[in-house]
Amino acid sequence: MDRSMQEWLQHATSVPVSPCSAATLSAALCVLCPWSTIDALLYRVYRLVFGTLYPAYASYKAVRTKNVKEYVKWMMYWIVFALFTSAETFTDVFLSFWFPFYYEIKIILVLWLLSPATKGSSILYRKFVHPMLSRREQDIDECIAKAKEQGYHTVVQLGTKGMNYATTVLMQTAIKVGAALDLCVFLEQWWKVGVITGDAGDKPLGEVSLPRAPLEAARTLTSNLC
Repeated sequence: MDRSMQEWLQHATSVPVSPCSAATLSAALCVLCPWSTIDALLYRVYRLVFGTLYPAYASYKAVRTKNVKEYVKWMMYWIVFALFTSAETFTDVFLSFWFPFYYEIKIILVLWLLSPATKGSSILYRKFVHPMLSRREQDIDECIAKAKEQGYHTVVQLGTKGMNYATTVLMQTAIKVGAALDLCVFLEQWWKVGVITGDAGDKPLGEVSLPRAPLEAARTLTSNLC
C-alpha cells in the first residue's frame, strides 16, 4: 500500500495506519477474492511489498541506526523468508492448482512471519531453523567448500579448452588466409609471365613456365584447403 493510500486511510478513519496494519488490511482484501488467478497476482504483489520491500527498508534502518535488536530480528526474518521462498518454488508446482485456499494460506503465512505481534519468523528460527542448521553446519560448510573447489577446477578446465579451441581456429584461419595470399601472388605471376612472354595463350596453368615459389604456393593452398 503506497503512502497516498495510507494517508487517505488515516484521514478517513482518524486512526494511524502502521505498515503492519496496512499489511493486515491488504491480506484481508486478498483473502476475500475467490478467483485463483487474481489470488496469485495479489499474492505476488503482497509478497513483493510486505514480504520483501518493507523488510528490506526496515533492515536498512536497523543497520543505519546500529540497533542490534532490530538487526538480529530482521536477520532471522530473512533466513526464514529465504527458506519459505525456496519451499514455495516447489509447492507452487504441485499444490497451487488443486489445494484449496492455497494463496490465501500463503498470504496469511507471510503476514504471520512479518507481524511483530506474532513474531512468526523469530519463532520458526529459534525452534526449528537454528537447531537444524547447528546440527548440519559442518556438513553444509564441507559441501560448500567442495562445490567451490570443483567449480574452480571446472572453470579452469573450460577456460583452457576454450583457449585451445580459439588458438586452433585462429591458426587454421591464418594458414588459410596465408595460402589465399600465396595464390593471389601465384596468379599475378602467371598473368605477368603470360603477358610479357606471350606464351600463356590458352595453355593450361601447369604448362606455363613459372618461378618455383608460385607453384609451391599453389600446392600449399590446395593441401591446406583440402
